[in-house]
Amino acid sequence: MFKRLVQVLVPIVALAACDVTTTMPTPVPQTAGQTSRSVATDQLRTSDQAERAFVQVLQQLEPVAERECRNRTTQSVNCDFRIVVDDRANQPANAYQTLDKSNRPVIVFTLKLIQDAYNADEIAFVMGHEAAHHIAGHIARQRQNAVAGAVIFAGLATLTGGDAGAVESAQRLGEQVGSRTYSKEFELEADALGTIITHRAGYDPLRGAEFFTRIPDPGNRFLGTHPPNASRLDVVRRTVAGL
Repeated sequence: MFKRLVQVLVPIVALAACDVTTTMPTPVPQTAGQTSRSVATDQLRTSDQAERAFVQVLQQLEPVAERECRNRTTQSVNCDFRIVVDDRANQPANAYQTLDKSNRPVIVFTLKLIQDAYNADEIAFVMGHEAAHHIAGHIARQRQNAVAGAVIFAGLATLTGGDAGAVESAQRLGEQVGSRTYSKEFELEADALGTIITHRAGYDPLRGAEFFTRIPDPGNRFLGTHPPNASRLDVVRRTVAGL
């Protein structure tokens, strides 16, 4: 069944709401009081185990994500998720959410991300996080911010006497700045809602979010696209505490 899900990614329109990059998994000790399943019974030790776990997570989490989407959005929002695997060679471990030409939400996993997952909870958390981007309307909000930034920067260039080339350059810069203005907030929003989706699908979001302890920390860079890993883990913990 997994092979039916694996497909080379076709051209998809719209901005990708999120990129998640991870490193090769290493054992992570559990924190005190954490109510997660035994690593010995759940650890994904081979690529085959990881691929089977992905199929199981997809079957269990997708209907939960679609239900949350319908409950939290208007009828005009397409909640029919399409989850695909990009099996192109040499693709880094990554996952993101985007839209196809008919505005159907698409969640894309690279094969390496699946194979690098330390357990099924991590796959579920990433899937829930990406679904949350769509439910929260982050692509549309990102577009609006990009347009606003382009208009503001182009206007400033015009007011200061810039020629057509300067205005065009300012517009491109403004679009980039605008699209990144609230990207960190979008990630934290998706972490919170993704935690709820993961939990309601029967997986452990605390254990799933442990991949933040393995990926490079982006820090708190100005106009960075992702918040510090510590902030993301804190959002997950606080969300779980409130469930």
